[in-house]
Amino acid sequence: MKNLPKIHNATWPGLVGKGPDSEPVISLDDLLRLTASAEVNGIKFDGIDVGLLEPHIFLDRPDEAKKFAEKVSGYGLKVGSLVAPIWAGSAMGTADQRKTFVEMVRKACLFGQQLRQLGVRDYGIVRIDSAAGVADWAKDPLGNSKLISQTFQEAADVAADFGEKLAAEGEICWGGMHSWKHMLELLEMTDRSNVGFQADMSHTFLYTLGYNAPEHRILPADAKLSDREAIKAALKTLSAALRPWTIDFHVAQNDGSVFGSGSHDKTGRHCQATDPNGVLDIAQDAGYWLRDEKGNPTQAMRHICWDGCMFPNAVMERQQTWNEVLAALIQVREAHGTGLA
Repeated sequence: MKNLPKIHNATWPGLVGKGPDSEPVISLDDLLRLTASAEVNGIKFDGIDVGLLEPHIFLDRPDEAKKFAEKVSGYGLKVGSLVAPIWAGSAMGTADQRKTFVEMVRKACLFGQQLRQLGVRDYGIVRIDSAAGVADWAKDPLGNSKLISQTFQEAADVAADFGEKLAAEGEICWGGMHSWKHMLELLEMTDRSNVGFQADMSHTFLYTLGYNAPEHRILPADAKLSDREAIKAALKTLSAALRPWTIDFHVAQNDGSVFGSGSHDKTGRHCQATDPNGVLDIAQDAGYWLRDEKGNPTQAMRHICWDGCMFPNAVMERQQTWNEVLAALIQVREAHGTGLA
């Protein structure tokens, strides 16, 4: 069996779309327990990717990194990528909002550095987005994209001081990042060696359908979602453009629709790994991101992560859900992994 890339779960699905206007937050302890308890043919999750979000993580609390590292290692897990809580600011907002954005990236990078020093984090990136809506961005597309790129540059310079890379999330709800062409333009405009792209199989699939940017649709409008050849052709075009920038990868399933929960804007729907309505062949389609144009593994990611946000708590608190997720991730690794290590 292959064991690279490492296989991770994520903590933010216990927070995203939850809260007072939806279902209760799922505790960090419960998410870690469910992750550590999952097992398929003797294989377990290697680690967890972490949203640095309250009430899971309190970045300003003394010894938070040490306490968290002890908790994670107690479950036999490692930490990979981190999500910076940048939404108190905005990458295209006022000077103060942009300053807050960069400060939250600094706090995330410091937390990541502390986890490295504590021996629980050997790889992974810090995830960011524009923290801005598509409608607001559309009021001044060029001007706002320039502001976002400038903020990303400032954040990248801060991250570099900690030896961190920043990955911009490809998701249709973030202004200036809501289509594959806008995302590519933003990455090129930012032009920092430690800024790349985070591909999520669900979110990036929505890029091919042109949600929030019909002019950038790739999949023909008359194509059926049951047409595997059309889907593969669209994914080939999409990944050829963004794969060279990809430094973080989320395995996921999608049914071609958008969905929002709680206060979260509508975005690419995450489906369960075994959802019969899923339009992706998870193991095969992951290859568009994990293999280059010649079919060779890129080896660009030390780990892969499952992302499944905005599921009902009844689904997320069921152990079988995570066994099925783990099985899907193992299939991806077997199909596109790089061998024993």
